[in-house]
Amino acid sequence: MNIYENYKFLTDYFTKGIKNPDKNISHCILFWGNDIEAQYELALEIARILNCKLDAAPDCNCLDCTWIKNNSHPAVLTYSKVDNKPSDDDSKTMFSIAQARMIKNDLAITSDYHRVLIFCDKDSNGKPCGLNPTNFSTDAANALLKTFEEPPANTTFFFLTNDISDMISTVVSRSQCFFVPSKKDEPQNFDLVKDLMDNYLTITRNNVLDFNDTILSLTKDNDPSQIFIQMQNYMVNLLKSNLKNPQLKLKLISDIKAIEKAKKELKLNMNIQTIIENLAFDMVLK
Repeated sequence: MNIYENYKFLTDYFTKGIKNPDKNISHCILFWGNDIEAQYELALEIARILNCKLDAAPDCNCLDCTWIKNNSHPAVLTYSKVDNKPSDDDSKTMFSIAQARMIKNDLAITSDYHRVLIFCDKDSNGKPCGLNPTNFSTDAANALLKTFEEPPANTTFFFLTNDISDMISTVVSRSQCFFVPSKKDEPQNFDLVKDLMDNYLTITRNNVLDFNDTILSLTKDNDPSQIFIQMQNYMVNLLKSNLKNPQLKLKLISDIKAIEKAKKELKLNMNIQTIIENLAFDMVLK
């Protein structure tokens, strides 16, 4: 991916801010959007510009730039449920309070580099994923709030997430937030829900419980988040085909928002039956 071509506004913004004599970029930066890998690359590129001792040109091969391009710089570190944990920390599902304590201790030691800490989640293949209340708990985040608010000199924090609402408000309030649009050609698949959705616009109040039961049955055999995404994909496809129908557009947009609410409730570990019941009634009765 060419970060400078795909995200020219963001790279220009940070380059100008870093090269400003006052280095006027925030010490806490929150990226949000669907493409967490792009966010991660952006964070690394900004870390490279912050640490380059030369002109920070994209093709610079100085020691700092080479380290960061290889993701091996001693002061540019990723923190997740599996990255940079204390040796006695056996937690595997979230960023931990022990990690927060370790970070505070590490930052108490002065450094000749510009330290960059990138907070994200990781999947089983080591791919960067977004932070949310499950993998970045309120207690762990709160343990670092004072550090986020008054960091040591030459220290920048990055938070990567799919949606700002997935982050606790105290982190958001201390961060400069940037939407990072996805540049991927993502397939809009809805094979799993096609039979369910083909007639959903004609469902009446009398059939809402059947609609509810069908969605619930699909989530028992498949990942609920995938079912919700495919339902949205179906609606987006339908929306593109009916742009000249204002009444249908409003209905589809409302239903897409209802599913987005269900996705957020799922991340909060709400009861799946309650989530789907609320969703079915929102889609049919509104």
